[in-house]
Amino acid sequence: FGELFTTVIVGERNDGYRLANFLWSLALAISYLMVVVSAPLCGAIMDYRAEKKRFLLFSYMVTVATTAMLYFVEPGYVVLGLVLIVFSNYAYSMGESFIAAFLPELGPPDALGKISGFGWALGYIGGLLAAGFTLIVLGEATADNFERIRWVGPFAAGFFLVAAIPTFLWLKERGVPKPHGVSYRQIAQQRILGTFHELRYFKDLSVFLVSLLFSMAGVYIIIAFAFIYGAQVIGWDESVRNIMFIIVQVTAAAGAIGFGFLQDKLGAKHTYQMTLALWVAAIVAIWATPALTEWLNQQFGWQWQAQHLFLVVGCLAGLSLGSSQSASRALVGVFSPLEKSAEFFGFWGLANKLAGVLGIVMLGVLQTLIGLQASILLCVGLFIAAMLICVGVNERRGREAAVAWKSS
Repeated sequence: FGELFTTVIVGERNDGYRLANFLWSLALAISYLMVVVSAPLCGAIMDYRAEKKRFLLFSYMVTVATTAMLYFVEPGYVVLGLVLIVFSNYAYSMGESFIAAFLPELGPPDALGKISGFGWALGYIGGLLAAGFTLIVLGEATADNFERIRWVGPFAAGFFLVAAIPTFLWLKERGVPKPHGVSYRQIAQQRILGTFHELRYFKDLSVFLVSLLFSMAGVYIIIAFAFIYGAQVIGWDESVRNIMFIIVQVTAAAGAIGFGFLQDKLGAKHTYQMTLALWVAAIVAIWATPALTEWLNQQFGWQWQAQHLFLVVGCLAGLSLGSSQSASRALVGVFSPLEKSAEFFGFWGLANKLAGVLGIVMLGVLQTLIGLQASILLCVGLFIAAMLICVGVNERRGREAAVAWKSS
């Protein structure tokens, strides 16, 4: 929907789509800021009441409803589009935190990398199936094709509606609720203040969350602008766009599974740092694609277009995407005591979405000044900063802290 919103709903206003890109980044940033405020509160209440599934169900229903309503956003209906993007992305992002809170209950710490990897891989496979239908049946995001492509919202909502049913049928709530008689406001205040105090005990988790803030800022920039970059900078056609989506989904699934197994052997920290190094290479390749294409054509007499080389770069980007998301989530699971999983994953969600706010706003403003292609290099600095901060994380000490808290 990002490409549809920027190129058709807002459109090119003699500014190289800079206003459209900024509005897209603004809507996502607002939704992530809402998550930053509410995720820790909801996490504290979920742990106290043992009601993760109830919160997950509510976010699921709101996501389905608001995503379906994107059908009514026509060219020029910018405000309506912004409102629906904010609430649909907010509900979906809250659901990400809720479902992640179940991770420590699904297996022992040594298996969380593999479990997290399979979870991400299944998500990418589902995305591939959904996108395959969308790309084949609904077509490209252009004004001429608007009456067909506008169904992308209802279709995505319907797919999500059906795909999530097994979770609510078979996933069990294993927490034990605390006594009633305390208001949600009191629960949230007490638990969050307590968690902030306890985070001093979980030193390695705290340091990792700071690293995650930088790395996920870069990841959210790529998620939000990758296909917009392809349309505006690379100038790809519909067939290449479709192939790129397939490549990213397949390589991301492979990265999530492959690095999930690797994580269980090498450790979560080292695997996470490897994924950041992959990201640096991917971003440099994304930025250099137009110039590199021209150089290769001159040196070897080829007739490649930038969009063809961009497909090769997409393999590296997809591998980086799947592996980094899986590794970061699993590492939080390793550092989290089971009794506080929802609460700690609420802070994981906070770090993720605060990263989304900072990264997307920085990119949105920067691209209005120097253009989208040069702005993408911001991600290189973010990933390098994340790597350096993560040096201070001691995985063994973090595991021991989680185990010691459980037994205390």
